[in-house]
Order: sequence, then C-alpha cells, then structure tokens
Amino acid sequence: MGSRPVRIGNAAFELMDSIYLYDKYGSPIGYDAWTNIVRLIDWVCANWRQPDEGIWEVRGGRQEFLYSRVMCWVAIDRAIRLATKRSFPAPLARWYEARDTIYRDVFTRFWDATRHAFVQHAGATTLDAAALLMPLVRFVSPTDPRWISTLRAIEGELVSDSLVYRYRLAGGFSDGLTGEEGTFSMCSFWYVECLSRMGDLQKARLFFEKMLGYANHLGLYGEELGPQAQHLGNFPQAFTHLALISAAFDLDRRLSAAGHAG
Repeated sequence: MGSRPVRIGNAAFELMDSIYLYDKYGSPIGYDAWTNIVRLIDWVCANWRQPDEGIWEVRGGRQEFLYSRVMCWVAIDRAIRLATKRSFPAPLARWYEARDTIYRDVFTRFWDATRHAFVQHAGATTLDAAALLMPLVRFVSPTDPRWISTLRAIEGELVSDSLVYRYRLAGGFSDGLTGEEGTFSMCSFWYVECLSRMGDLQKARLFFEKMLGYANHLGLYGEELGPQAQHLGNFPQAFTHLALISAAFDLDRRLSAAGHAG
C-alpha cells in the first residue's frame, strides 16, 4: 500500500517465560542453557531501571514504560521458579530482591490514584493496552480491585466494541509517527482473555466471536484493523495469532468448567 518508512529489525524480546514453559511442558533445559540464563537475568537485575522504547517501539523518546517493568519482573520471576524447581545454582537472594523491588515500583510509581489505573509510563496519565498483559503473565490477579479499575479505564478510553487501540496520543505523549492509529488485533485478544480470567465469560465469548469475524478468508489477521476493518501492518502477524490461541484456550477451559458446574 506504499506505506513509508519501512523499518527492518526489532529490538523487543520476551524470552524467560517461554524458556520456563518449555522446561515445564517440553524438554528440561541443560547446563549451557542455564548458564546463559543466569547471565541474562543478572543483566536484567542490573539494568531494569533503564528507560526504553517499550513494546510498541515508539519514536517519541525513551521512557520508563510499564510494560518493560512488568516484563523484567516476569524474566526474574520465571528464572527464580526455574532455579527452585530444577535445583539450579543461582544468586537467588539478589534475584528475589530485584524482583520484589520491581513489583513495589510498579504499584507505587506506575499507579495513578486519580485515574485508578496503571499508566503507560512513569509520570504519565495516559493508558496503554500493553497493561492488559499484567494478569496474563500473573503479575496481578485478574480480580484485584486495582486491576479491575485499570481494565474499566482501558475500556472507557481504548476499547471500541471488541476492538482495542494500543494507546491514545494525548497528555503530552507522542509516538513520533505520522498517520492515524488503527486498532491492534493482538490487544483485542488480550482483552478477551482478561475478561475470561476475571470471570466475565459471556462478554468474553461475545467479543471473541466478534473478533473471529474480522479474520480474512483464511482465518488470518494482520497487525492492525483499519476503519473499514481492513488488515494493516504486518500480515499475517504471529503475535496476533498467539494471542488468539491463548484467549481461545483460556475461554474454552473456563466455559467448559462452567458448563460442567451447571
């Protein structure tokens, strides 16, 4: 469609949760892999305070993004769980201290008591759909009052029916990009799973089925949906389909349990 500029490369990575799940459900990792993990987690412990461009790789200047803080917590938390489960040697005292410091940091500096919501980055008042990952990575309970009020704020500002925007350009926040923002299908499936995990199964199922209607004739999704539901951005986007699978799995499991209970 003549979109410009075309950028190649992506500095974002989410690694430790995948390794943890692979060790749990796939094949147990070995010595060399664990040695590399220790090196990576020690780096995270020393560098988690650094600002970055966040999950969306915005070009409006580096910030201390909520998403980056939470994912640093995930990396250290999963490494601790893996070390404990497999009796791997690790500097657990240092890792526990870093993990718990990040946790407290998120609940103090990223919580807006006026908006009753977790904000996009430290010092901001804007919201970000990346916060929808917080209960999905088990950083916060899906029924925690602070999370529920955050979800309601996201619904009021970023959700249009079943479709979810990444963020709004407001409150002094700029992503450094031109053009209009579409809705992000990955975020829409995150939203469905958040609803499912908090127990709102009827709403989660309705929005999930609506999202299925936006797939193309092959059942595939791009990165964004435009104003006429056209697929924009990377196509097909793996992250979108991973979010779809995760939402489908959680919703199916809870609907089945509810059906058995009934």
